[in-house]
Amino acid sequence: MLKKELIVNSHKIQVQKDYLGYTVVDSNGNAWTNFPYHLKKKATEDKPAFFEATPKAAHGPGAVGISADWKFAQISKSAYSAGPELADPKPVSDLPTEQVELKDFIHASYDIKPDNLMMSELKWKYLVRSAVRGKNIMMTGPAGCGKTLAAKSLVTALDRPDFYFNLGATQDPRSTLIGNVHFDKQSGTYFSESLFVKAIQTENAIILLDELTRAHPEAWNILMPVLDQGQRYLRLDEDNTQREVKVAKGVTFVATANIGAQYTATRVLDKAIMDRFVTIEMDLLDETQEKQLLSMMYPKCDETLLSNIASIAFLTRTEASTDTPRIESGISTRTSVEMAGLGYDGFDLEDIAQITVYPQYDTAGGVDSERTFVKQIVQKFVGNVDEELYTAETIED
Repeated sequence: MLKKELIVNSHKIQVQKDYLGYTVVDSNGNAWTNFPYHLKKKATEDKPAFFEATPKAAHGPGAVGISADWKFAQISKSAYSAGPELADPKPVSDLPTEQVELKDFIHASYDIKPDNLMMSELKWKYLVRSAVRGKNIMMTGPAGCGKTLAAKSLVTALDRPDFYFNLGATQDPRSTLIGNVHFDKQSGTYFSESLFVKAIQTENAIILLDELTRAHPEAWNILMPVLDQGQRYLRLDEDNTQREVKVAKGVTFVATANIGAQYTATRVLDKAIMDRFVTIEMDLLDETQEKQLLSMMYPKCDETLLSNIASIAFLTRTEASTDTPRIESGISTRTSVEMAGLGYDGFDLEDIAQITVYPQYDTAGGVDSERTFVKQIVQKFVGNVDEELYTAETIED
């Protein structure tokens, strides 16, 4: 167990951290149930054992607690021992201590969301709450909108063991989720468990099931009892023992799914599978958010170029969302980030579009094709638009 001593607002406390989480107590062993989560995390991240924490200026008028900045200063053990005694911090809530700490953690968790994850405070808190409550979580949204990033950010924020399985890439779901039968000349036939079997037996693990809508239906059938809160087991029917492996305490499953007719390689998820998840829909970024993200990732890149990339992406998404769209899908955030990276490496906008954007759009239809329409959008920002650029003779295959 990790222990750190703090003086906070003239009170002596001890922050303790183990695999179950954080505990804050005073010198008499009384629990400090309303201590902000980010202060617990900050205290245990730094190497020195003794600190004094004092609030600096808050972010806004009347801002206190988790809204304030805190200054941590290293102090000696003798200075800590000579410090003021802690007043008795009796909790004012009638809720159980565990529930008070959980609420505190959930509602302070936006402070630990990575800056490069563009996700609303409400949805991030719901994601964290679902995970700590042991829910199965389904992240939905268009390709490249940040579903997998959100899941991986959750792992980092909660500091829990994690396992990743791309179900859309496997052609043999039984091998991926259960294991394989092998033959050895000396041992004969034997069964080896999959990594997934190890994963579900790891306490407090977060297990990412990526591209669930691309998975073979057999994978769904195998996962049914695993995801069911009333069952939570995996039957190793490839093994001679036919034994059932129980899902360990605290395990959270996070699945990602592309839902929509434009994703031709996907399958419509069975309602029985969907019913086993809470669903969090990732939002498409607006133009301002897109620019903010690109500037954050490439702060040294030309601002005008980043603004143009954000505008192009936004215009394509706007068109794709109309009742009679001329393109099936807009440029994803994943693509716009790649475009910004190319700009940072010295490519101009026209070359960037030629490499990353145009190949995503169909050329069927000539001057009325998807690719022609997207080229027209890009040319508004490139400049030097030739009136004869989009004749039937000049359309590229």
